[in-house]
Amino acid sequence: MAPPSPKEIIEAALFAAGPYALSYSDSKQKWLILRHLLSLLQEFPGFEPSTGWYMQNDGTEVNLLRATGFIHVSDDSSSTPPVPLVIWLHENYPQRAPLVFVSIDPETPIHRHHPFVDNTSGEASSPYLITWKHPSCDLTGLLRNLVHLFSIDHPFSYTPTPAITTTTKKTKSLAHPSLVSHKEALDRLVGMLHYDMVALQASTCDEIENLSLLQEELKRRDSFTTAMIDEMDEERKRLKERADDWADEKDRLVNWLRVNDGRAIMGLDAGDVGVEDAFEMDEMSRARLETSAADLAIEDVLYKLDKALELEALSFDSYIKLVRSLAREQFFHKHKEMELNESTNHLQPLSRP
Repeated sequence: MAPPSPKEIIEAALFAAGPYALSYSDSKQKWLILRHLLSLLQEFPGFEPSTGWYMQNDGTEVNLLRATGFIHVSDDSSSTPPVPLVIWLHENYPQRAPLVFVSIDPETPIHRHHPFVDNTSGEASSPYLITWKHPSCDLTGLLRNLVHLFSIDHPFSYTPTPAITTTTKKTKSLAHPSLVSHKEALDRLVGMLHYDMVALQASTCDEIENLSLLQEELKRRDSFTTAMIDEMDEERKRLKERADDWADEKDRLVNWLRVNDGRAIMGLDAGDVGVEDAFEMDEMSRARLETSAADLAIEDVLYKLDKALELEALSFDSYIKLVRSLAREQFFHKHKEMELNESTNHLQPLSRP
Protein backbone atom coordinates (compact mmCIF):
# COMPACT_ATOMS: atom_id res chain seq x y z
CA MET A 1 0.00 0.00 0.00
CA ALA A 2 1.46 3.35 -1.06
CA PRO A 3 1.91 6.05 1.61
CA PRO A 4 -0.56 8.94 1.51
CA SER A 5 0.40 11.92 -0.60
CA PRO A 6 1.01 15.36 0.94
CA LYS A 7 -2.33 16.51 -0.45
CA GLU A 8 -4.15 13.66 1.28
CA ILE A 9 -2.36 14.37 4.55
CA ILE A 10 -3.26 18.07 4.44
CA GLU A 11 -6.90 17.42 3.47
CA ALA A 12 -7.28 14.83 6.22
CA ALA A 13 -5.89 17.26 8.78
CA LEU A 14 -7.93 20.25 7.62
CA PHE A 15 -11.27 18.47 7.52
CA ALA A 16 -10.79 16.26 10.59
CA ALA A 17 -13.43 16.42 13.31
CA GLY A 18 -13.50 15.74 17.02
CA PRO A 19 -10.36 16.03 19.14
CA TYR A 20 -8.16 16.09 16.03
CA ALA A 21 -9.93 19.10 14.49
CA LEU A 22 -7.68 22.03 13.67
CA SER A 23 -8.28 25.64 14.72
CA TYR A 24 -9.31 26.76 11.22
CA SER A 25 -13.09 27.24 11.11
CA ASP A 26 -13.77 28.74 7.67
CA SER A 27 -14.03 26.28 4.76
CA LYS A 28 -12.74 28.86 2.26
CA GLN A 29 -9.77 29.43 4.54
CA LYS A 30 -9.05 25.68 4.58
CA TRP A 31 -9.07 25.40 0.76
CA LEU A 32 -6.77 28.44 0.54
CA ILE A 33 -4.38 26.87 3.07
CA LEU A 34 -4.40 23.64 1.05
CA ARG A 35 -3.54 25.48 -2.14
CA HIS A 36 -0.74 27.49 -0.52
CA LEU A 37 0.81 24.44 1.13
CA LEU A 38 0.73 22.41 -2.09
CA SER A 39 2.39 25.30 -3.92
CA LEU A 40 5.05 25.44 -1.20
CA LEU A 41 5.71 21.68 -1.35
CA GLN A 42 5.89 21.77 -5.11
CA GLU A 43 8.70 24.37 -5.12
CA PHE A 44 10.36 23.15 -1.90
CA PRO A 45 9.82 19.37 -1.84
CA GLY A 46 12.07 18.97 1.18
CA PHE A 47 9.29 20.25 3.48
CA GLU A 48 6.77 17.94 5.13
CA PRO A 49 3.31 18.90 6.42
CA SER A 50 2.15 17.93 9.91
CA THR A 51 -0.03 19.15 12.77
CA GLY A 52 0.79 20.17 16.30
CA TRP A 53 -0.26 22.18 19.30
CA TYR A 54 1.08 25.71 19.43
CA MET A 55 1.08 27.79 22.65
CA GLN A 56 0.33 31.45 22.05
CA ASN A 57 1.65 34.39 24.05
CA ASP A 58 -1.47 34.50 26.24
CA GLY A 59 -0.99 30.86 27.25
CA THR A 60 -3.77 29.36 25.11
CA GLU A 61 -3.03 26.37 22.87
CA VAL A 62 -4.27 25.96 19.30
CA ASN A 63 -4.01 22.99 16.94
CA LEU A 64 -2.29 24.22 13.76
CA LEU A 65 -0.78 23.00 10.54
CA ARG A 66 2.96 23.28 10.14
CA ALA A 67 5.59 22.66 7.49
CA THR A 68 9.02 21.40 8.54
CA GLY A 69 12.11 21.21 6.37
CA PHE A 70 15.42 22.72 5.24
CA ILE A 71 16.20 25.53 2.85
CA HIS A 72 19.53 25.61 1.01
CA VAL A 73 20.93 29.08 0.65
CA SER A 74 24.01 28.09 -1.39
CA ASP A 75 24.78 25.69 -4.22
CA ASP A 76 27.70 24.28 -2.21
CA SER A 77 26.05 22.58 0.79
CA SER A 78 29.43 21.40 2.09
CA SER A 79 30.56 24.95 2.89
CA THR A 80 27.21 26.54 3.80
CA PRO A 81 24.89 24.57 6.10
CA PRO A 82 21.17 24.39 5.26
CA VAL A 83 18.73 26.23 7.50
CA PRO A 84 16.09 24.08 9.27
CA LEU A 85 12.70 25.81 9.47
CA VAL A 86 9.36 25.20 11.13
CA ILE A 87 6.49 27.20 9.62
CA TRP A 88 3.29 27.38 11.67
CA LEU A 89 0.14 28.56 9.88
CA HIS A 90 -1.68 31.02 12.12
CA GLU A 91 -5.34 30.27 12.91
CA ASN A 92 -6.24 33.46 11.00
CA TYR A 93 -4.00 32.66 8.01
CA PRO A 94 -3.70 34.18 5.40
CA GLN A 95 -4.90 37.40 7.02
CA ARG A 96 -2.17 36.91 9.63
CA ALA A 97 1.41 36.05 8.75
CA PRO A 98 2.69 32.55 9.50
CA LEU A 99 5.01 31.95 12.45
CA VAL A 100 8.50 30.96 11.30
CA PHE A 101 11.17 29.47 13.56
CA VAL A 102 14.73 28.41 12.85
CA SER A 103 15.41 25.14 14.66
CA ILE A 104 18.14 25.70 17.23
CA ASP A 105 21.06 23.26 17.21
CA PRO A 106 23.83 23.50 19.86
CA GLU A 107 26.41 22.54 17.22
CA THR A 108 25.38 25.40 14.91
CA PRO A 109 24.13 28.21 17.15
CA ILE A 110 22.47 31.31 15.79
CA HIS A 111 24.92 34.18 15.92
CA ARG A 112 24.17 37.14 18.13
CA HIS A 113 22.62 40.31 16.78
CA HIS A 114 21.23 38.64 13.66
CA PRO A 115 18.87 41.17 12.04
CA PHE A 116 16.13 38.65 11.16
CA VAL A 117 16.42 35.74 13.66
CA ASP A 118 16.29 35.81 17.45
CA ASN A 119 19.24 33.80 18.76
CA THR A 120 17.38 32.60 21.90
CA SER A 121 14.00 31.45 20.52
CA GLY A 122 14.89 31.09 16.83
CA GLU A 123 11.85 33.14 15.75
CA ALA A 124 12.28 34.83 12.37
CA SER A 125 11.06 38.39 11.81
CA SER A 126 11.93 39.44 8.28
CA PRO A 127 10.44 42.52 6.58
CA TYR A 128 8.36 40.12 4.45
CA LEU A 129 6.67 38.81 7.61
CA ILE A 130 6.37 42.23 9.23
CA THR A 131 4.73 43.76 6.13
CA TRP A 132 2.66 40.64 5.38
CA LYS A 133 -0.43 41.41 3.33
CA HIS A 134 -2.75 38.96 1.58
CA PRO A 135 -3.02 38.21 -1.35
CA SER A 136 0.37 39.59 -2.41
CA CYS A 137 2.12 37.43 0.22
CA ASP A 138 2.03 33.63 0.50
CA LEU A 139 4.12 30.73 1.80
CA THR A 140 6.12 30.25 -1.39
CA GLY A 141 7.05 33.93 -1.57
CA LEU A 142 8.01 33.79 2.11
CA LEU A 143 10.45 30.92 1.59
CA ARG A 144 11.96 32.58 -1.48
CA ASN A 145 12.52 35.69 0.59
CA LEU A 146 14.12 33.71 3.43
CA VAL A 147 16.45 31.94 1.00
CA HIS A 148 17.56 35.32 -0.31
CA LEU A 149 17.97 36.81 3.18
CA PHE A 150 19.95 33.88 4.57
CA SER A 151 22.19 33.82 1.50
CA ILE A 152 23.15 37.40 2.36
CA ASP A 153 23.33 36.92 6.14
CA HIS A 154 23.34 33.30 7.28
CA PRO A 155 21.78 32.81 10.75
CA PHE A 156 24.29 30.20 11.92
CA SER A 157 27.76 30.83 13.27
CA TYR A 158 30.11 28.83 11.08
CA THR A 159 33.39 29.19 9.20
CA PRO A 160 32.77 29.22 5.44
CA THR A 161 35.29 28.29 2.78
CA PRO A 162 37.35 31.40 1.86
CA ALA A 163 36.85 30.94 -1.89
CA ILE A 164 33.09 30.69 -1.53
CA THR A 165 33.00 33.71 0.76
CA THR A 166 34.98 35.84 -1.68
CA THR A 167 32.80 34.86 -4.64
CA THR A 168 29.60 35.50 -2.72
CA LYS A 169 30.72 38.93 -1.54
CA LYS A 170 31.83 39.84 -5.05
CA THR A 171 28.47 38.78 -6.51
CA LYS A 172 26.61 40.85 -3.91
CA SER A 173 28.72 43.92 -4.50
CA LEU A 174 28.19 43.73 -8.29
CA ALA A 175 24.39 43.81 -8.00
CA HIS A 176 23.24 46.95 -9.79
CA PRO A 177 20.70 49.06 -7.85
CA SER A 178 18.33 49.06 -10.84
CA LEU A 179 18.17 45.24 -10.75
CA VAL A 180 17.20 45.10 -7.06
CA SER A 181 13.50 44.69 -6.28
CA HIS A 182 11.63 46.74 -3.72
CA LYS A 183 11.49 43.88 -1.19
CA GLU A 184 15.17 43.04 -1.67
CA ALA A 185 16.11 46.68 -1.15
CA LEU A 186 13.97 46.74 1.98
CA ASP A 187 15.64 43.57 3.29
CA ARG A 188 19.10 45.00 2.70
CA LEU A 189 18.14 48.29 4.31
CA VAL A 190 16.71 46.56 7.40
CA GLY A 191 19.85 44.43 7.75
CA MET A 192 22.16 47.43 7.43
CA LEU A 193 20.10 49.46 9.90
CA HIS A 194 20.08 46.57 12.35
CA TYR A 195 23.85 46.22 12.37
CA ASP A 196 24.23 49.99 12.60
CA MET A 197 21.94 49.94 15.63
CA VAL A 198 23.95 47.10 17.20
CA ALA A 199 27.19 49.03 16.69
CA LEU A 200 25.58 52.21 18.00
CA GLN A 201 24.21 50.33 21.00
CA ALA A 202 27.65 48.90 21.79
CA SER A 203 29.29 52.34 21.56
CA THR A 204 26.43 53.82 23.58
CA CYS A 205 26.91 51.19 26.30
CA ASP A 206 30.62 51.99 26.44
CA GLU A 207 29.85 55.69 26.61
CA ILE A 208 27.29 55.12 29.35
CA GLU A 209 29.82 53.08 31.32
CA ASN A 210 32.44 55.80 30.94
CA LEU A 211 29.92 58.44 31.94
CA SER A 212 28.93 56.34 34.97
CA LEU A 213 32.57 56.17 36.05
CA LEU A 214 32.87 59.92 35.49
CA GLN A 215 29.70 60.46 37.51
CA GLU A 216 31.13 58.45 40.42
CA GLU A 217 34.35 60.48 40.25
CA LEU A 218 32.37 63.73 40.22
CA LYS A 219 30.33 62.53 43.21
CA ARG A 220 33.54 61.74 45.07
CA ARG A 221 34.96 65.15 44.22
CA ASP A 222 31.68 66.79 45.22
CA SER A 223 31.82 65.07 48.63
CA PHE A 224 35.44 66.12 49.07
CA THR A 225 34.71 69.71 48.02
CA THR A 226 31.64 69.88 50.26
CA ALA A 227 33.69 68.65 53.22
CA MET A 228 36.36 71.28 52.50
CA ILE A 229 33.74 74.01 52.23
CA ASP A 230 32.18 72.93 55.55
CA GLU A 231 35.60 72.89 57.19
CA MET A 232 36.42 76.34 55.82
CA ASP A 233 33.05 77.61 57.02
CA GLU A 234 33.79 76.31 60.51
CA GLU A 235 37.23 77.93 60.36
CA ARG A 236 35.62 81.21 59.27
CA LYS A 237 33.25 81.02 62.25
CA ARG A 238 36.15 80.39 64.63
CA LEU A 239 38.12 83.30 63.15
CA LYS A 240 35.08 85.54 63.47
CA GLU A 241 34.72 84.55 67.12
CA ARG A 242 38.40 85.28 67.71
CA ALA A 243 38.06 88.63 65.94
CA ASP A 244 35.08 89.46 68.15
CA ASP A 245 37.09 88.49 71.24
CA TRP A 246 40.00 90.68 70.12
CA ALA A 247 37.56 93.52 69.49
CA ASP A 248 36.20 93.12 73.04
CA GLU A 249 39.73 93.06 74.43
CA LYS A 250 40.55 96.19 72.47
CA ASP A 251 37.45 97.94 73.82
CA ARG A 252 38.38 96.98 77.37
CA LEU A 253 41.92 98.23 76.83
CA VAL A 254 40.68 101.52 75.38
CA ASN A 255 38.30 101.98 78.31
CA TRP A 256 41.11 101.23 80.73
CA LEU A 257 43.30 103.80 79.02
CA ARG A 258 40.51 106.34 79.27
CA VAL A 259 40.15 105.73 82.99
CA ASN A 260 43.89 105.59 83.59
CA ASP A 261 46.19 108.19 82.14
CA GLY A 262 47.48 106.53 78.97
CA ARG A 263 49.73 109.33 77.79
CA ALA A 264 52.90 107.58 78.95
CA ILE A 265 51.93 104.36 77.21
CA MET A 266 50.97 106.23 74.03
CA GLY A 267 54.43 107.83 74.07
CA LEU A 268 56.12 104.47 73.63
CA ASP A 269 55.43 104.48 69.91
CA ALA A 270 57.05 107.88 69.53
CA GLY A 271 60.17 106.84 71.50
CA ASP A 272 59.78 109.73 73.94
CA VAL A 273 59.74 107.54 77.07
CA GLY A 274 61.31 104.24 78.10
CA VAL A 275 59.44 101.06 78.75
CA GLU A 276 59.90 101.38 82.53
CA ASP A 277 58.53 104.91 82.46
CA ALA A 278 55.32 103.76 80.87
CA PHE A 279 54.23 101.96 84.04
CA GLU A 280 53.88 103.44 87.53
CA MET A 281 56.44 102.08 90.05
CA ASP A 282 57.33 103.12 93.63
CA GLU A 283 60.85 103.24 95.07
CA MET A 284 60.59 99.95 96.92
CA SER A 285 59.40 98.12 93.81
CA ARG A 286 62.19 99.69 91.80
CA ALA A 287 64.75 98.60 94.42
CA ARG A 288 63.40 95.04 94.42
CA LEU A 289 63.54 94.93 90.62
CA GLU A 290 67.14 96.19 90.54
CA THR A 291 68.24 93.76 93.27
CA SER A 292 66.60 90.80 91.51
CA ALA A 293 68.14 91.83 88.18
CA ALA A 294 71.62 92.04 89.75
CA ASP A 295 71.17 88.62 91.36
CA LEU A 296 70.16 87.04 88.03
CA ALA A 297 73.04 88.76 86.24
CA ILE A 298 75.54 87.27 88.71
CA GLU A 299 73.98 83.83 88.15
CA ASP A 300 74.54 84.22 84.41
CA VAL A 301 78.18 85.26 84.97
CA LEU A 302 78.79 82.25 87.24
CA TYR A 303 77.36 79.96 84.59
CA LYS A 304 79.66 81.42 81.96
CA LEU A 305 82.66 81.00 84.30
CA ASP A 306 81.80 77.31 84.76
CA LYS A 307 81.72 76.83 81.00
CA ALA A 308 85.04 78.67 80.59
CA LEU A 309 86.66 76.43 83.22
CA GLU A 310 85.38 73.31 81.46
CA LEU A 311 86.84 74.51 78.17
CA GLU A 312 90.13 75.41 79.93
CA ALA A 313 89.75 78.98 78.74
CA LEU A 314 90.28 80.17 82.32
CA SER A 315 92.81 79.07 84.92
CA PHE A 316 91.59 77.56 88.14
CA ASP A 317 93.09 80.29 90.32
CA SER A 318 91.40 83.03 88.33
CA TYR A 319 88.15 81.09 88.45
CA ILE A 320 88.28 80.83 92.25
CA LYS A 321 89.00 84.53 92.69
CA LEU A 322 86.16 85.60 90.43
CA VAL A 323 83.68 83.17 91.98
CA ARG A 324 84.50 84.37 95.51
CA SER A 325 84.09 88.00 94.50
CA LEU A 326 80.81 87.38 92.69
CA ALA A 327 79.45 85.17 95.45
CA ARG A 328 80.14 87.90 98.02
CA GLU A 329 78.36 90.46 95.89
CA GLN A 330 75.45 88.08 95.23
CA PHE A 331 75.09 87.47 98.96
CA PHE A 332 74.56 91.17 99.59
CA HIS A 333 71.97 91.37 96.80
CA LYS A 334 70.02 88.41 98.15
CA HIS A 335 70.16 89.80 101.68
CA LYS A 336 68.86 93.15 100.45
CA GLU A 337 66.08 91.41 98.50
CA MET A 338 64.98 89.52 101.63
CA GLU A 339 64.85 92.76 103.61
CA LEU A 340 62.75 94.43 100.92
CA ASN A 341 60.31 91.49 100.88
CA GLU A 342 59.91 91.64 104.66
CA SER A 343 59.28 95.38 104.49
CA THR A 344 56.64 94.88 101.81
CA ASN A 345 54.86 92.26 103.91
CA HIS A 346 54.74 94.58 106.92
CA LEU A 347 53.34 97.44 104.85
CA GLN A 348 50.46 95.36 103.35
CA PRO A 349 47.18 95.76 105.33
CA LEU A 350 45.86 92.72 107.13
CA SER A 351 42.86 91.10 105.46
CA ARG A 352 39.63 91.01 107.42
CA PRO A 353 38.58 87.65 108.81
